[in-house]
Amino acid sequence: MKKKAEERREQILRAAFQAVSDKGYETVTLQDIADYAAVSKGVTNYYFENKEDVFLSLLEWVTDRIYQHEHKAVSEKTTAIEKLEAYIHSVFIDPEKNKKFYKVYLDFIAQASRNPQYRQINLKFYENCWKIGRDIVALGQEEGTFSSDIQADTASKMIRSIIDGCLIQWLMCDEDHLHEFYKNTCYDVILKYLK
Repeated sequence: MKKKAEERREQILRAAFQAVSDKGYETVTLQDIADYAAVSKGVTNYYFENKEDVFLSLLEWVTDRIYQHEHKAVSEKTTAIEKLEAYIHSVFIDPEKNKKFYKVYLDFIAQASRNPQYRQINLKFYENCWKIGRDIVALGQEEGTFSSDIQADTASKMIRSIIDGCLIQWLMCDEDHLHEFYKNTCYDVILKYLK
């Protein structure tokens, strides 16, 4: 029974993600989420207390999925350079998926200045991302690939800043064909920073 409940919650979260992507955070209602999930509003209310509960769960769910995807990609590689490449490739998935994620994510970030729970979830996401970066930098320093003058904690934050900055700028250009350019430039800039 527990598995079925988890599947239903995930179905509703996926629907909420799509609804926010299509309509924006401010305009999505519980009825919209139910419609996207092809369930009644009552089913949505059974699994979540209210719209805020759905959105909190959605932000936590989506950022955890992104982190798990990135962590898995990096874990499969051996050297710091391979791990950095895998990290960048796992973030720059493809134009459609990146657009969808960042449209939703930026809506949540806009709310985070007024919602301490969103800030906390986002901080956890960034702490996970910083750990990926810190581990890559430490390994690169151990291998002699990256400069030993760079502080791993600072570098990990700069790595994620460069990644998000490149993706947000690409998103604002609204030109899918530049996705590869931003991915490659992001990698090159981070690599130069670390050397």
